[in-house]
Amino acid sequence: MASHNSPLRFAILFIGLFLAFYYFNIGFFGITSPGKVYSPFLANHLNYIAVLRSFLLWCSAAILKCFGFAVITNDNSLLLAGHGEITLVYTCLGLGVLSFFGAFVIAYPKPIGARLIFLVAGILGIQFLNILRFVVLAIFWDKKSNHIVDHHTIFNVLIYIIIGISLYFWVTADAGHKTNHVKN
Repeated sequence: MASHNSPLRFAILFIGLFLAFYYFNIGFFGITSPGKVYSPFLANHLNYIAVLRSFLLWCSAAILKCFGFAVITNDNSLLLAGHGEITLVYTCLGLGVLSFFGAFVIAYPKPIGARLIFLVAGILGIQFLNILRFVVLAIFWDKKSNHIVDHHTIFNVLIYIIIGISLYFWVTADAGHKTNHVKN
């Protein structure tokens, strides 16, 4: 039997939670989008994906308005006068990144309070970076020109590097404290 702090327990829990979160989000998106399996009740009353998209668009528009830009939004797009339009599709919402981050933090054997604080701060930080990405894209991205690199890929690489560094410091934070305590 694996102990509470064993690496095997962490790995199994992390992978299980990641797959559950990731595929739940995909499944929920599927049943809240008109098509073969569609739930009008879920789509109209419990659609956290639409709420997240609206929140991200609203925050991005608010930041752009603070800088004097004229912005128009609808359910899934942001139009910046004189610059262009960005459309927030499912992959723009960062739910895969959040699934990874959430699964890791929940599975890691630290006190519940430490996990909860880091989880909330991390989710807010990831979405803040996502909003900044939308602001930059709204101002500078030109859909008409040929792009060699996809901005989704660039964002995902950067965000996973930031998450990796954050997780490293979070995981090792207690190690330095325990080492100093043992020396005293």
